[in-house]
Amino acid sequence: MDHVLWVLLIVSLTTLALLSAGHALINKRDPRSALGWILTCMAIPLLGPLLYWGMGVNRIYTRAKRWQREAGEAISSESEEKVAVPAPLPAELYFLKELRSLSDRVVSTELRSGNAVVPLENGEGAYPVMLAAIEKGVSSIHLCTYIFDGDQTGRRFVTALARAADRGVDVRVIVDSLGEKYSKPTARELLKGSAVEFRSFLPLRPGGYVNLRNHRKILVVDGMVGFTGGMNIGNRHLVSGPGPVVVDLHFQVTGPVVADLQRTFLDDWRFANGKRPTDQRLFPELPQTGTALVRAVSDGPDKRFRKLHWIIMGAISCAKRSVTIVTPYFIPDRPLIAALVTAALRGVTITMVLPELNNLPFVQWASRSYLWELLQQGVRIYAQPAPFVHTKFMVVDRSWSLIGSANLDPRSLRLNFELDLEVYDLRFAELLEQRCAAAVATSTEITLADVDGRSLPVKIRDGIAKLFSPYL
Repeated sequence: MDHVLWVLLIVSLTTLALLSAGHALINKRDPRSALGWILTCMAIPLLGPLLYWGMGVNRIYTRAKRWQREAGEAISSESEEKVAVPAPLPAELYFLKELRSLSDRVVSTELRSGNAVVPLENGEGAYPVMLAAIEKGVSSIHLCTYIFDGDQTGRRFVTALARAADRGVDVRVIVDSLGEKYSKPTARELLKGSAVEFRSFLPLRPGGYVNLRNHRKILVVDGMVGFTGGMNIGNRHLVSGPGPVVVDLHFQVTGPVVADLQRTFLDDWRFANGKRPTDQRLFPELPQTGTALVRAVSDGPDKRFRKLHWIIMGAISCAKRSVTIVTPYFIPDRPLIAALVTAALRGVTITMVLPELNNLPFVQWASRSYLWELLQQGVRIYAQPAPFVHTKFMVVDRSWSLIGSANLDPRSLRLNFELDLEVYDLRFAELLEQRCAAAVATSTEITLADVDGRSLPVKIRDGIAKLFSPYL
């Protein structure tokens, strides 16, 4: 009898492993990811398949398609977007027509004219402006963030949000369920008992979406003014604070593109709450407030294509003179390396600024393993000294910019829900270029000799970290 049970157990585990490995073989687009999951399923009985079905299968895209069928509308309001009249490129930006054509095809949202994008530096520059907007809210306040700390800064936002809800404002807050765990007490606990509607995004549970996190940062007040970028909510972004300090850049946005920030939040609210608010006051008439042409690019595992990855690749391929990249996390895939190397060989000046000391050491180790390929072809890479710089932006030909929440790593470009803005505006691009130049002035240039001069143990450590780069 025991022999029969053992045979049944072995047959069951083998069948589960084969079915899981077959599913990965058929459905995974990246062969490295497919091979990794196949080996995991076959080499680790029971646990391997459980890990695959819990972390390796994207059921969110299936949920999005089901909602489209049930509600008769796309999650990203694609049918609504195509009604808008495309904004023409001004004469001085007409050379970007190929890049604009690419993003028109990749992204469903339109390129909006008449916007103003204002950089806000660190918590000292961003938080007072955001809190002032919340205090002025009269109809709706929508906040989505990855981390909402329960420290002094977090409590200031909690107080402002609760006070707005007491005034009768519809206040909705989404915090990623993993990011919510970064501090105690949590934002949920601090907001408990208030009239604020709070939702955790994809709550952590066995068999849940452990890898698929909402990394977006969105604040929209009355549908009129928006804030986005890379900054979370917490004392860490106050450079005058005790530390550990995180330097970052956020942005205030006004103009027609704010409606797209609102739509992105409402899509996330539907994910988190099951219902999408339909109050007409959420989409007021938006005046033109500036000269920037801006497109909101929301990306994530609920989308069919890797929009941000394609746009970044296209921007590098279209570059004629220069590419400037500032990012805290740089773990490129092979196509991105090829695009950067090819642009450098075409004579494009490529400048990258990375942190000298990363807050995630294993990410920095993996990143170092990729640098020599770029340095060999003339890409100039700088290490920015402490404190840790979380700022992220990209500028092409001093004319086109990409800002938002996404990093240049597999987690942002494959797994996370992200929101970026592509900005066609000479003045805004120049502002970012000036910030990059200031960073370079205080940074140390990384040379090929520095990378080649690493000791053998360090090279081995960095190489091992590189093996895990698709999962960092």
